[in-house]
Amino acid sequence: MVDAHQTFVIVGGGLAGAKAAETLRSEGFTGRVILICDERDHPYERPPLSKGYLLGKEERDSVFIHEPAWYAQAHIELHLGQPAVHLDPAGRTVRLGDGTLIAYDKLLLATGAEPRRLDIPGTGLAGVHHLRRLAHAERLRGVLASLGRENGRLVIAGAGWIGLEVAAAARSYGAEVTVVEPAPTALHGILGPELGALFTDLHREHGVRFHFGARLTEIVGQDGMVVAVRTDDGEEHPAHDVLAAIGAAPRTALAEQAGLDLADPHTGGGIAVDAALRTSDPYVYAAGDVAAADHPLLDTRIRVEHWANALNGGPAAARAMLGQDISYDRVPYFFSDQYDVGMEYSGYAPPGSYAQVVCRGDVAKREFVAFWLATDGRLLAGMNVNVWDVAETIQQLIRSGAPLEPAALADPDVPLASLLP
Repeated sequence: MVDAHQTFVIVGGGLAGAKAAETLRSEGFTGRVILICDERDHPYERPPLSKGYLLGKEERDSVFIHEPAWYAQAHIELHLGQPAVHLDPAGRTVRLGDGTLIAYDKLLLATGAEPRRLDIPGTGLAGVHHLRRLAHAERLRGVLASLGRENGRLVIAGAGWIGLEVAAAARSYGAEVTVVEPAPTALHGILGPELGALFTDLHREHGVRFHFGARLTEIVGQDGMVVAVRTDDGEEHPAHDVLAAIGAAPRTALAEQAGLDLADPHTGGGIAVDAALRTSDPYVYAAGDVAAADHPLLDTRIRVEHWANALNGGPAAARAMLGQDISYDRVPYFFSDQYDVGMEYSGYAPPGSYAQVVCRGDVAKREFVAFWLATDGRLLAGMNVNVWDVAETIQQLIRSGAPLEPAALADPDVPLASLLP
């Protein structure tokens, strides 16, 4: 039974927001819970949009976090297709696009991120795509199937995770794929040159063409349709469709308008929150892709745009809103599936932060574990590729902060768990 003694409002209907609402109820909160979603679909998970659903292996209904009836059963007041357009921290109110004014006792911003746009001529042509929302995936799924039937050509701007996962899906349908990327390898800014080259080779083996060291400068059209792209080194690639996969920007407009502290955009941006996911306003919290958290374990402010962060961050914020003592220190984690290669990455080791990369297993067969080590031997990150049931141990090693011997890490006969202090 819901009483009106308190009202908690969640802005954002993604995984973080939906799991926060679920957690408020499971932790015994009996006040009003209002979940504001700017999409008309019920809250859903995003990984299938570039993986199983895009590949045609999963049905549309499989992406939803809860059955539609769950929200009423849990007494969650769900506002679908209704953006929040104004936040007044002083009055503790949020205004919706239709003018509805909602008062809150505490508020969670789980507004997520949005695809970065190509700022070049031709982006208004039919056949230019982004992939962030379910509607994007529905459209792109049909496009890839059509390209495959007609030997069509897809150009992807960006060789990050989304770009590569869509490339793998496109090749599975039979489409011709060219990836344009300014860095020297795929995933260069995430995995560095050592492991980025491995994924480059994987995709080349499956027929993907790469054009490294270049950026798109124009999408060429004819009769309103894409026919080619041009790059800043003077090359032209024929294309029927173009995917912009150049990253995502945190959706901070509401927070910025409300005067909340934001993180430095040069380090990823986002809404600045403490270890309890609390913003500069004590009644407002943030979680998921939009939150730049002061991470107790990593001793830095970090914004993580991955499924696990939304899955765990939403509930952590909900518990903090309930007054629990929360220190959100999860080891960052993400996964990817491309062709016959599955991987899990745990930790945080951007290029320039590590001293060496050590591998155990067979890199050539893509059955190995890679370790990114600091100068003092601490494990910063680990990635298991087609090797399973080791991610938890990798995270424990990262959390321990203990110096590790590279030779022991590289030796498959030394159990990883034996290296724990």
